[in-house]
Amino acid sequence: MPGLVIVGAQWGDEGKGKVVDLIAEHADAVVRFQGGNNAGHTIVRDGEVFKFHLVPSGILYPGKICAIGNGVVVDPQVLTEELDALRRRGLDIGGLKVSANAHLIMPYHLLIDHAGEAKLGEQKIGTTRRGIGPCYADKAARLGIRVQDLLDEKILKQKISAAMEPKRLSLRPFAKDPMLDLHAMTEQYRTFGARLEPHIADTAPIAWRVLERNGLVIFEGAQGTMLDIDHGTYPFVTSSNPVAGAACVGAGVGPTDIDHVWGIAKAYATRVGAGPFPTELDGALGEEIRAAGGEFGTTTGRPRRTGWLDLVALRYAVRVNGLTGLVITKLDVLTGIDPICVATRYTAPDEASFEEFPYHQSVLHKARGEYDSLAGWQEDISGARSYDDLPESARAYLDYISDFLGIPIVMIGVGPARDEIIWTGAVELPRPAAA
Repeated sequence: MPGLVIVGAQWGDEGKGKVVDLIAEHADAVVRFQGGNNAGHTIVRDGEVFKFHLVPSGILYPGKICAIGNGVVVDPQVLTEELDALRRRGLDIGGLKVSANAHLIMPYHLLIDHAGEAKLGEQKIGTTRRGIGPCYADKAARLGIRVQDLLDEKILKQKISAAMEPKRLSLRPFAKDPMLDLHAMTEQYRTFGARLEPHIADTAPIAWRVLERNGLVIFEGAQGTMLDIDHGTYPFVTSSNPVAGAACVGAGVGPTDIDHVWGIAKAYATRVGAGPFPTELDGALGEEIRAAGGEFGTTTGRPRRTGWLDLVALRYAVRVNGLTGLVITKLDVLTGIDPICVATRYTAPDEASFEEFPYHQSVLHKARGEYDSLAGWQEDISGARSYDDLPESARAYLDYISDFLGIPIVMIGVGPARDEIIWTGAVELPRPAAA
């Protein structure tokens, strides 16, 4: 499988970072293809906790090629700080490459994002206020500043001036903010350019060369399918496409380079920010799951909303992404809960029933899950390292999910540590190709 896409199959925060870190051992390259530092991956290795926001998870392997693709929006201050933190911990970051065509988050993007959310009040979308949306908006309007522009002071200043001109009205409340001084901004970003220059590259050919020699490239997505700007719960979505098809656009490869697509899903469901959540648990059980699962955002620290596993939305994610395999994470969090419910259809206030994910937002916002109940288990499963090590009811729960979705489960997470994982053997990973 030369090209393997890893995507979130729910509303993000499914544990993609840990999965990519595990698979990266078998890969020749890891390419992040969309999103920005509004995403976060937490990886626990040898008792150490690593939190990534822009750097691909494979960076923990010395010399591994890790690329930030053209589809990512990059805050250069966040990236340089992340690289400095990795250096201080003695990690080799020589394999990191940043696409020259990736777009940059500018200070005015942050200000516009903050102001926009504040203006919406109770109608706010729940963005991370990291400037992601305004940056993607400038990209679409052809007013974006790209990573390569950091290397030419004249072009950089001209592009910043051109990008700020149509924003004068929206930036008027911040007119005296030193962040918006053209000269200071240019100097600051030129400094970032000098720091990042050794890593700036044309990243698409890097992936091409690996694929041509039948090497394994992992295309790493951020957020999740239900936050996709086209296919998610719009407008309560992110500003990019986290679905598998975006891997081609955001990394510069063709559709025929993708051989497998694995979706990552928790054994239950979570969501951060506003928007519909048909299986949400509001009471004590929801709080119990939040505490047991450590459900707080890596980037924002915000508590995540929790709920039962939503198989209606998950089947939608299977189809939208063309999933060939499923990874279930945090199965251990459900230990001690009996019964365990899974949503297999939705009910609207008028008693209409939906077996397919509804396209109309008015229906979706009021829909509630209809559930099948399955037996829970009491045993500690953190020591399980094979499918047969799991309690019978845990296996029945996983079998139910796999049968409902019609795809195999390839990995199962039974704890936060790196080795607390079960490889089912449904798909065998190849070893890295010879250089």
